[in-house]
Amino acid sequence: MPESPEVQELASFLTGRTTGRAIRSADVILAKALKTQHPSPSELIGRRITGVTRLGKMIDIATTDGGGGSLHVVVHFGHDGWVLWHDEAPDDLRRAGDATLMARIRLDDGSGFDLTDAGQWKAVTVHIVPDAADVHAVAKLGLDPMGPDFDSARFARILAGRRKQIKALLQDQSALAGIGNAYSDEILHAARISPLTHAAGLSEAEVERLAQQTRAILTDAAAARRGIAPSELRAAKHAALQVHRKTGAVCPVCGDTIRELSFSGAAAQYCPTCQTGGVPLPRS
Repeated sequence: MPESPEVQELASFLTGRTTGRAIRSADVILAKALKTQHPSPSELIGRRITGVTRLGKMIDIATTDGGGGSLHVVVHFGHDGWVLWHDEAPDDLRRAGDATLMARIRLDDGSGFDLTDAGQWKAVTVHIVPDAADVHAVAKLGLDPMGPDFDSARFARILAGRRKQIKALLQDQSALAGIGNAYSDEILHAARISPLTHAAGLSEAEVERLAQQTRAILTDAAAARRGIAPSELRAAKHAALQVHRKTGAVCPVCGDTIRELSFSGAAAQYCPTCQTGGVPLPRS
């Protein structure tokens, strides 16, 4: 699943290549991806892109008609969605790679990009709206750990009294924006906290440590991804992970064996010595 560090670099990449360019064509190939009826994709034609920003794990492609009228294309990548960039965009609507082509935008200089989905469920979504906040998933976003408003006090208030397992809370987009399965594993390992601990059960020192590691893991990852092409970001992310998808490997901190458990239908990884007092958790 795309998470905030990689989506941040994708937004930077697209901003550098699309800002000021006019949209020559905008086609949504898989109808279920388009979640708004009006405005239609055809109404994007001729509009200029003014920038691309990250909103949690989503991107917001802002456009203008030159007269002050704005439209935003908000893209949620789901679990397996991404962007395929073309220096020379295909003129037809055939897919250019292995993933399903969900939408294609062509620009006035001949370049363009595809929204693709390599998963079974084709969960990429596109909203075309006057304001990004018109999208429910954007309006309900919680505190962004990579944003300027994040600090330990705000983080502590989000956790206070919550009878929810901390891994689930880290991934709750209405609480904290931008974290998914992979980085929640990495954050909890760095903070030496069990993924199954309830947020309300954490000590003040643990909350402070978790806040610091949440910020550090994400911002360090974003810095490490800077300048990497979108096609290489997924591989760069996985190469840098310490525990996620490392079941059976040696913990780089203590030398214990990294274990796996089933969490909300997905595989999660942790280190017993670092996080659970040396006691392995049940796998399910």
